[in-house]
Amino acid sequence: MKNNGEKLQSVKIDETDKKILNLFNEDGRMSYRKISRKLDISIGTVHNRIEKLMNSGVIKKFAPVIDHSKLGYNFTTIIGVRVKGGVLRNWEDKTSYHKNVLCMYDVTGEFDAIIVARFKDTSELDEFVKNLLKEPDVQRTYTQTVLNILKEDLGSSKML
Repeated sequence: MKNNGEKLQSVKIDETDKKILNLFNEDGRMSYRKISRKLDISIGTVHNRIEKLMNSGVIKKFAPVIDHSKLGYNFTTIIGVRVKGGVLRNWEDKTSYHKNVLCMYDVTGEFDAIIVARFKDTSELDEFVKNLLKEPDVQRTYTQTVLNILKEDLGSSKML
């Protein structure tokens, strides 16, 4: 199985690693000192384990969780896109960098890709979809509007 062209490999982590990840999930700015106190381990151990988790790719990066609605992006959509054969990867690489695109997935079924995007209003969405349909490699789209976000926790470590 591949993800972004890379082979997926499962990384072995122990209970201490899981506890560190859960603490970071609660507060991504928690200091190593505070983690060491909460888990009753040395700061050096915390540092080494976090380095290991970063080097193995378990922790991809440290970044704030942004509430897009506070910035006026209140309109969430899910867009299915059918793309001509043989050009999907190039099309995805180009489209995934659009400022409104939050997530993009290769999928099976009726569509080749699913885009999750946020817009300030329907006119922004309309412009985005019309621009997609102008692309020669895009065969068709299907757009769904999200009425309510019941759960949105992409960085969750609850799976641990």
